[in-house]
Amino acid sequence: MVNLQLQGDSLNLIKTKSILSAFLARVKLMKQNIGRGEFSHFPNLSQTSCQEDDVSTYVPHLNALYSDFESGFEDILTMVIPPWIISPYGDIEETNVIIQEELTELNTNEELMVQFKNGYQQFWLQNNVPVTYSVLWNIARKFLISFPSSYLVETGFSAVTNILTKKRNRLHIISRGDLRLTLTKLTPNFDNLLLKHQVHPSH
Repeated sequence: MVNLQLQGDSLNLIKTKSILSAFLARVKLMKQNIGRGEFSHFPNLSQTSCQEDDVSTYVPHLNALYSDFESGFEDILTMVIPPWIISPYGDIEETNVIIQEELTELNTNEELMVQFKNGYQQFWLQNNVPVTYSVLWNIARKFLISFPSSYLVETGFSAVTNILTKKRNRLHIISRGDLRLTLTKLTPNFDNLLLKHQVHPSH
């Protein structure tokens, strides 16, 4: 479940921290429930009669899982996310004077406020935000642009495998742009491309 949630090109550090924190909370709850003989999280176990020896085996496994995740993702789990990134139009206390000024200006920008309904990520990734609110953007972009998963790398390797077969192993997929075209989700403007490459009749 967590593995699937950590895939996709819309993932950012904020979402990743939320997913990992929720998973650790579930593991902690499972551990507590198993310790008192409650197996609702494990349908197969709930249909069998478990002995105390079995329970004493399961709990250490959950403890190890919790510890592994907690130490493996310590940098993300302990990351401090400024609350104004997720909710820029809320009542937020900020000690930095420059950030205060830009947040005040942002809160009075009604045009941008309309765009916030599409979510905080789309809000901050608008073209005019980095220019108008450069201080806020320089902080927010670190959480939004950084990609915390290997999903895109794996997607790239899969694309290379599909493009380069035994019969096409000499294609220059990077210099020609083949790989970039495979990975992008942008839709080409074919009409515009055709206009630029129309054959001009000789005079």
